Amino acid sequence: MPRAVLTYIRAIDAMNRFIGRVAMYLIFVLIGVLLWSSVSKTFFDPSLWTLETAQFVMVAYYVLGGPYSIQLGSNVRMDLFYGAWTDRTKAWVDAFTVFFLLFYLGVLLYGAVGSTAYSLGYFGTEPFSWFWQVVKTLVTQGPTAAGEMFGFMERSSTAWRPFIWPIKAVLCLGVFLMLLQALAELCRDILRIKGEAL
Repeated sequence: MPRAVLTYIRAIDAMNRFIGRVAMYLIFVLIGVLLWSSVSKTFFDPSLWTLETAQFVMVAYYVLGGPYSIQLGSNVRMDLFYGAWTDRTKAWVDAFTVFFLLFYLGVLLYGAVGSTAYSLGYFGTEPFSWFWQVVKTLVTQGPTAAGEMFGFMERSSTAWRPFIWPIKAVLCLGVFLMLLQALAELCRDILRIKGEAL
């Protein structure tokens, strides 16, 4: 296996391991928000921000922890026959099924990017090219010019009315990281099929 592929696998594993462990600590933020929600409902006026903050933290917790979960192989698997197979057969099956995961994550990423673009006020049909145009404008003309490319900035329909785009951007990041990890797993499966060690 080329050294670049091994470097890619190790780099993606290290990055997603770090992000996954940081995401695990978000559970403490979530516990704190839910605890405050209970206390404020009991002793004070209910806080407007707690429900949506809890939902946003929960989304971040799941999507940023997803790549680490893929890396650890802690996804749900029906193990009727899998446990009895040889390592090479398991590698073939894993390599085959990762293609479905890659397709699913690609479609999910496309939808998440489009949804994030909509939340930022873009109503066109090509959100990826629009995002690249925003980045290009940001680099060449500065943040003011890039900011003018945004539209109405979608907000939640609740009384607190937070912006929706930050959590959608976290969703895009998490799905993108899952896609990178799935590619690393495919490379790892190919190594196992060839009988090579990582």
